[in-house]
Amino acid sequence: MLEQNSRDSRFSCLRRVALGLIVAALLAGWPGLAIAASRHYLVAGRVVAIADGDTLTVLDGARQRHRIRLAEIDAPEKGQPFGTKARENLGNKVFGKDVRVEVVDVDAYHREVGRIYLGERLINREMVQDGFAWDYRAYDKSGEFGGVEADARRHHRGLWADPRPVPPWEWRREKHRAMSAR
Repeated sequence: MLEQNSRDSRFSCLRRVALGLIVAALLAGWPGLAIAASRHYLVAGRVVAIADGDTLTVLDGARQRHRIRLAEIDAPEKGQPFGTKARENLGNKVFGKDVRVEVVDVDAYHREVGRIYLGERLINREMVQDGFAWDYRAYDKSGEFGGVEADARRHHRGLWADPRPVPPWEWRREKHRAMSAR
C-alpha cells in the first residue's frame, strides 16, 4: 500500500510538472505546442517548392519550412492525367511569391492543411475554378467550391476537357489495390 501511494504521488508530481511545462511553453510561444493547442493559425512566407497541384512548401520569415496541403480541394496526383498540368498551374500562380496561409488542420502526414492567399486571391478556389482540382466535398463542409467546380465542368476547363476524369481519391484507391494485389 505504501509503495502504491509513493508511486501515485510521484506520478501526480510528474503530471503537475508536465502541465506546468506545457503552460510555460504556450506562454513562450513554442510553435510545436501552438499546433497541438490550436490547429488554426497563420503562416506567411515565400513559396519555395511545388510538390503537386495541391501541395507546396512555404519558407517563413524565421526560415522555417512549412509543407502545406491546400484545404478543401483535391488535385490530380503525379502520374495521373492532368497531374503535371495541375502542378504547373499552381506553380504559375504562387511559386516564388509571398503568400498567407490560414492553417486549419495538420494531416496524418504532418502537413499543415490550409487556405492559400496571394493578396486577396484564394488560390484553393482558383485551382478548382481553373479546372485543375476537385471540390473535395468530404472536407468542404460549407460547400464553398461546389458552384465553382460546376462552372469549370460546364465550360470544360482543365481536367474537365476529359470526358471521364478520375477523381484523385479514386485513383489513389485503385493504385493501392493494385499494389496490394502484388
